[in-house]
Amino acid sequence: MVKSMTGYGRGIYCDNQRSITVEVKAVNHRYCDITVKMPRKYSFAEEKIKAAAKEVLKRGKIEIGVSIDNFGKSETNVNLNLEAAKLYYDALTELGHSFDLAGDGQVSLSLLAGMTDVLTTSPAAEDEEEITRELMTALKEALEGISAMRTVEGEKLALDILNRADIIENTKNLIAEKTPKIEGEYKERLQARITELLDGSVEIPEERLAIEAAIFADKANITEEIVRLGSHVDQLRAFINSDEETVGKKIDFLVQEMNREANTIGSKSNDMDITSWMLELKAEIEKIREQIQNIE
Repeated sequence: MVKSMTGYGRGIYCDNQRSITVEVKAVNHRYCDITVKMPRKYSFAEEKIKAAAKEVLKRGKIEIGVSIDNFGKSETNVNLNLEAAKLYYDALTELGHSFDLAGDGQVSLSLLAGMTDVLTTSPAAEDEEEITRELMTALKEALEGISAMRTVEGEKLALDILNRADIIENTKNLIAEKTPKIEGEYKERLQARITELLDGSVEIPEERLAIEAAIFADKANITEEIVRLGSHVDQLRAFINSDEETVGKKIDFLVQEMNREANTIGSKSNDMDITSWMLELKAEIEKIREQIQNIE
């Protein structure tokens, strides 16, 4: 089953304590590259998020965004240091008495509360196991969404590639049909050219022409390349129709080999029709190469 590497999915978990939203975006990439953007205080769940994503998304540049909103519960604790407050109070009271300051030595609440270390804040304690479970619920929904999108797009890519494989095979068959005729056509062209140059004053033995034509045909023989190209097309169809999910790299290598065979056919052949068909082959192979850059 061919899957695209691009897609988007969104999942939400919500209860009376908090709301969690997870968004997953993916684009083309040679490997599996996952980044997670979430509040730092919840980073304890990051590795589990990545591991869960890798189980579903095998290739692509994947970005996972997590937002968490807590309801009715402060995310910050306020800590009172009574011992520090008492030390400050005693010191300020003594200071007032010593210098006979106004206020009869009374220390205000606002002054005392503003002293260093009397009131401090710290993040509220979180139930990591519970939050991780809720995160995974939202992530699962998001991954299901992006996986479905990648599957639908993958089906369209597969159909397009198979259609182009048919075009390549048909063009390859035209080349295969023309190949046996090349020797005879070359012999006729050679004889006509010699007759033109010598103006019919010298007669070239038929067997000599046959030898020259055979030598040319041997050098221009593309039977092996045609057979290999046909085999590559069969393999391409097999990969596209297989149950394997990650075939992008395999098809990429296969397309490189198909392009190599097309180039060899073009370099060996001295026939205008075959050269034209070879260019058509290369055009279709290049279109397949572009498509598979988006296959997982």
